[in-house]
Amino acid sequence: MKKLIQIWNNKDLRYKILFTLFGILVYRFAASVSVPGVDTEAVKVVFEQNQILGVFSAFTGGSSENFSIMLMGISPYINASIILQLMTVVIPKLEALSKEGEAGRRTINRWTRYLTLPLALLQSYGMILLLNNSAAQAGTTLIADVYNPMVVVPLMLSITVGTVFLMWLGEIITERGISNGISLIIFAGIVANVPSIVGQTLGLAIYDETKYLPFILITIVTLLLTMFVVLIAEGYRNIPITYSGQANRGINKGGLPIKVNQAGMIPIIFAVSVITFPSLVAQFFRGHPAADWILNNFGGNQLSGVYIASLFIFVIAFTYFYVSITFNPEEVAENIQKRGGYIPGVRPGKETTQYLANVSDRLNLWGGVFIGGLASGPILLQRVFQDMNFGTVQLLMSGSGIIIIVGVVTELVRQVNTQLMQEDYDKYMKTEG
Repeated sequence: MKKLIQIWNNKDLRYKILFTLFGILVYRFAASVSVPGVDTEAVKVVFEQNQILGVFSAFTGGSSENFSIMLMGISPYINASIILQLMTVVIPKLEALSKEGEAGRRTINRWTRYLTLPLALLQSYGMILLLNNSAAQAGTTLIADVYNPMVVVPLMLSITVGTVFLMWLGEIITERGISNGISLIIFAGIVANVPSIVGQTLGLAIYDETKYLPFILITIVTLLLTMFVVLIAEGYRNIPITYSGQANRGINKGGLPIKVNQAGMIPIIFAVSVITFPSLVAQFFRGHPAADWILNNFGGNQLSGVYIASLFIFVIAFTYFYVSITFNPEEVAENIQKRGGYIPGVRPGKETTQYLANVSDRLNLWGGVFIGGLASGPILLQRVFQDMNFGTVQLLMSGSGIIIIVGVVTELVRQVNTQLMQEDYDKYMKTEG
């Protein structure tokens, strides 16, 4: 309570928190605005029967289920960010910009916004086709004439405008609010979906008491996973480093912390994108044995063991791939040597580089298994419930959703504490002055 009063009494922090809450409310209001000309009841049927789309809906706070202008959420912006981050390794100009500090980051952010627009247009068309085909499989009609440009183009533009608006709103929250606006919007979308899931499940349990047990188990599993994610997210391997002082021949000891989960949830985004792409292509080749096999195992209409195993393997593979781009052992070893440091028992130069690479690889294995289990574990749990005749019970949140929530809350707490410490420091300086 004392902390809350301290936060409220801090004028700047109070303004930032209120502005952030207002921005999130604007987002939630916009998420409830449906695109005209679409049968929203048919959309709900599609999302109830498709597990993959259900997970996607959780990230958008349910806006996908009513075919909102926020249908795609902020995913095109995230994809654009990932693409540009990967391209910094390939394109020397981007790599140079990434090392230019704040000015370089602003330029890359501007290019990210430019790339978001065409990606949003393409993704909106793909999403419309996917939902329409899924509705046809469910025996209902989503859009009457989906291949008519006069019908589809306005839908695409409405959805794209929603994504661009959401991107702008996230950047405004980052600038004037507290913490990262894009992350907070994703966080709000995930959390907003939980009450409706709980309400629907408890409502079903009134008529079917067998729903109580899986719901209780999923709630317990979600809480345990959240605690585990907190431990892993804050876990790191501290590599001791000794710095020799040339002036006074003193010795300073420090450390290089390397996180267990260095990649965050990026490998999950990569893996889901790679796995869902074949099913999008297979939609156009229905009737062919290969296309039917892909749709049966990766279409999301059933909890396929092939899908679960593929998701787990791809997450681990993309963990190694992403960290190999973001963590350069040779560069880190060179920076340590330039500052007059060394790892005790390891020679500077190639041996240090190899040592750091080995540590990173071992941590990547455990980190990849961790997030791979988070991504595929809840889906596997749903399949177990189906095999035990408990039926399908919606997850409170996906494993990747838990990672996002823990990351956002942790960063939010850090931001608030930093702001409060800055206020105490300013008061101290005024007193001393």
